[in-house]
Amino acid sequence: MKNYDLLIVGQPSLDINTDYLGSTIHEIGGAVTYSGYAASALGHSVLALGKCNPNEIDLPALFARAENVTPVLCQSQSSTSISNTYHTADKERRTCRVISRIPPYTPADLPGEKAAIYHIAGLMRGDIEESVIEAAARLGDVAVDVQGFLRCARPASGSANNVGAMEFEDWPRKRALLPLIRFLKTDAAEAEILTGTSDRRQAAAMLHDWGAREIMITHNTEVLVYDGSDYYAEPLRPRNLTGRSGRGDTCFAGYITERLTRGIPESLRTAAALVSLKMENPGPFLGGRGDVEAYMRAFYTP
Repeated sequence: MKNYDLLIVGQPSLDINTDYLGSTIHEIGGAVTYSGYAASALGHSVLALGKCNPNEIDLPALFARAENVTPVLCQSQSSTSISNTYHTADKERRTCRVISRIPPYTPADLPGEKAAIYHIAGLMRGDIEESVIEAAARLGDVAVDVQGFLRCARPASGSANNVGAMEFEDWPRKRALLPLIRFLKTDAAEAEILTGTSDRRQAAAMLHDWGAREIMITHNTEVLVYDGSDYYAEPLRPRNLTGRSGRGDTCFAGYITERLTRGIPESLRTAAALVSLKMENPGPFLGGRGDVEAYMRAFYTP
């Protein structure tokens, strides 16, 4: 039985993305897509546990261009679909609406294969039962993108399926579950919801005090990491923002898999260069480690 560097628990999403000029594109997104390609591009082995309806999303085809990803279908009668409307050219402000969603992942969905890191990558609260974090923590290091526990789908008028607009709320069980998490990823807004402070360094310190061991906070200007002793930061240096969607997923997956063999400064610099390069093109990152290293030489100083 193969042991993987990364096992991603998270569904692909049928995304409908409309930019601030009103142009709409349909694509398959979701944290599992962007994260799987990012880790694969750096040469790490990935098992992607995607829950969807196979008649709507062809999981093997989705990862056909990622040579280091093994997709495993967690079959569902429904797939997640989300509408994203971006209000600004930099795509920092958006309105999200849930069109359909999967039933939640449970510990029974975890496969028999082992991994060094278990990446919990839901898209909204209820996608992944909190008991999956507890089960994964008994198997390896746990990485959590907190979006999947803060973003809540509100029922649309007349809907019986808990779909509609999405809003962010604090995570009720954060104090109980953060001690199980090695790698925690938030963006600046999510960090403020969790901690009550807009100071990113103070927020990272609070999240560490509550139990998470390495905290990553992404911002449109930089990526910050705190390990309880030191703060590390690297700027984001994309030459355009055509591929802004999937920024956080790409950065986080690149960082956590690099940490298997490298220190924080090297891992963070690689992740920042990776996501900067990815943001220049829509969709998941399709380059390789050599492309990322060339970008680092051109735009980052060791």
